Amino acid sequence: MGTTFSHEVKEELSKQIPKARHCRIAEFAVLFRHFGEITEENGQNKLRFFCEQEMIARKCFTLTEKTFNIICGLQKNSHGFLMEISEPDSVLDILSAVRMYDSVTGTCRISTHVNGVLLKTECCRRAFLRGAFLSCGSISDPGKGYHLEFVLKSKEEAEQIADIISGFELKAGTVLRKKYHVVYLKEGQAIVELLNILGAHVSMMNLENYRILHEIAGETNRRVNCETANLLKSVNAANSQIDDIHFIEETMGLSVLPPSLREMAEVRLAHPDESLKELGEFLNPPVGKSGVNHRLRKIQEFAEKHRGKN
Repeated sequence: MGTTFSHEVKEELSKQIPKARHCRIAEFAVLFRHFGEITEENGQNKLRFFCEQEMIARKCFTLTEKTFNIICGLQKNSHGFLMEISEPDSVLDILSAVRMYDSVTGTCRISTHVNGVLLKTECCRRAFLRGAFLSCGSISDPGKGYHLEFVLKSKEEAEQIADIISGFELKAGTVLRKKYHVVYLKEGQAIVELLNILGAHVSMMNLENYRILHEIAGETNRRVNCETANLLKSVNAANSQIDDIHFIEETMGLSVLPPSLREMAEVRLAHPDESLKELGEFLNPPVGKSGVNHRLRKIQEFAEKHRGKN
């Protein structure tokens, strides 16, 4: 079974580890908000990460190792992947870094959104959005339309994501879907730009290529439809002209027409499939397209006038 485009984007993003520690912390903070929990065991705080997708679990594992120099086990069970951190100093180091520890009260909790202190620089905001997409983002397959969204439980985090996206001069919509807060983009170019911001450059190029091919196909279809309509119009006009000429020929004879119109009628009957320009070249002397059109219109008026009499 093939992977979805959304899965391909996440697969690409999961392999990116920021070089700067502050960017790693910003991305880690988002992932911890969605996949982490703080538990207490024997009076000590303990951190647990659990997620169903291996690529995200490994991203959390790598960020933990490279950012905090903590190596912990990654366990797989029937439901997903679990990572636990129980060493007190390591727990305190992580919670302090992501601003979820209050040194005054000695309490810790998972906040409703990422602390703004972690998002002061543009590179950190990019890392934040990358972590947010890995955590709760999705994008439709290009063949089904353009739609990228973040689905969140917290209104505060939804507003934070929308604000950061707008800081990159992209407009994101927000909507309440049942009990979830959804931040979304539906314009193809905006989605391409956001993928670039996230660092999903391969996926961005794939989407851009699809958009170009889709636009070319659409333009080709429009031209074919236009040409087909024009051809059909020409065929219908030629048939109508021939019907008029046959009527005159059968009821009165073409000799009733003035010489120029009679010649025009005979040329049209002899060349039923030719264009107006080509018909004009068969006349003696040749006339232009407008002249041919004028004579055929006179023949039509003559036929309509005598049909009324009949």
